[in-house]
Amino acid sequence: MNLCLDLSPIVHQKAGLASYARELATQLLEIEAGLSWSAFHYDRHPPVSLPPPLDRLPRRVVPWGAYRWRLTAALSHFLGLSMDGLFQGVDLFHATEHLLPRFSRIRTVFTLHDLIFLFHPETHKPLNRWFLTLMMPRFLRAADAVIAVSECTKRDAVRAYGIPEEKITVIYEGVSLRFRPADPEAVRVVRAKYGLPEHFILYVGTIEPRKNLTALLEAYAALQARNTQYATRLVIVGKKGWLYEGFFRRLRELGLEEHVHFTGYVPDEDLPALYSAADLFVFPSLYEGFGLPVLEAMACGVPVVCSNTSSLPEVAGDAALLVDPADVRALAEAMERVLADEALRATLRTRGLERARQFTWEATARRTLEVYRRVVGSD
Repeated sequence: MNLCLDLSPIVHQKAGLASYARELATQLLEIEAGLSWSAFHYDRHPPVSLPPPLDRLPRRVVPWGAYRWRLTAALSHFLGLSMDGLFQGVDLFHATEHLLPRFSRIRTVFTLHDLIFLFHPETHKPLNRWFLTLMMPRFLRAADAVIAVSECTKRDAVRAYGIPEEKITVIYEGVSLRFRPADPEAVRVVRAKYGLPEHFILYVGTIEPRKNLTALLEAYAALQARNTQYATRLVIVGKKGWLYEGFFRRLRELGLEEHVHFTGYVPDEDLPALYSAADLFVFPSLYEGFGLPVLEAMACGVPVVCSNTSSLPEVAGDAALLVDPADVRALAEAMERVLADEALRATLRTRGLERARQFTWEATARRTLEVYRRVVGSD
């Protein structure tokens, strides 16, 4: 069986999608090294190397930018054109980033991460929203099998597009083993590298509207106003995504420029120590297909406050304080409650560590291999 994995999210550094593609592909190669694997991606200038062991895979590269590749894939569906010729010898193609070319003989698996563009269209750029609105139902119908990263995502696909439930397999993401409580020296090094304060509230993720960071700023401001004892610094880790202007405007309006610390993009190897340094991790997202940063924080022993919407209750279980992300007051109260109550922090740490152990990339990869075999074996 010759399997081709779309590793474009890694090459184009697409945050959560990159983590999914990297961790899944690495585990697949470890479990089934005897199979024939190849990596696909569309062009990137300057080129970005794949991390080991993925850098050893044979590559199939389309020398086009994102827009041309998207347009070509879309036209292949509308014009009934097969793209098998670009993937000679491939038995199965796994689409990992919401883009599936049309094939006639090659079998396909499509990972559905979320339908954010459908339920929160205001959080997407118009062109991206238009493309996904037009193409997502076609991709889902064309795929031989769909992997949803949560039960929430599966329900959304069934409800929105009428995709048969039996076509969709829910396979949770995992937490890399490198996410664990860091030793004091690693924390010291990361604290010095990024200029982190001694005590801080942490958010990790892209700065974009659906992450609801304006509400986090307002809750943080309310926390400061009520009780300076727990008004530690707020640290935001992640690069700018899109439509972020409103967030920075609100930051200035609230007068928080000196209280919010931005690290920008942080490489994966620094994240465990950065999580471990925090007093509290807050994730107020409006909608998540899975919400991996919540589990990463838990695996590092950090108490978590997160939204009670979409897949997050499913992922967090009873190991986090869940709040309505639209209720700024409730978010501020939850943050203060955790910071003020050492016993609660200890309980959340213990529950979080146990919860994170239930999600492994090895399990994700093994269940994904089952889907591959079922699809290829159905010929």
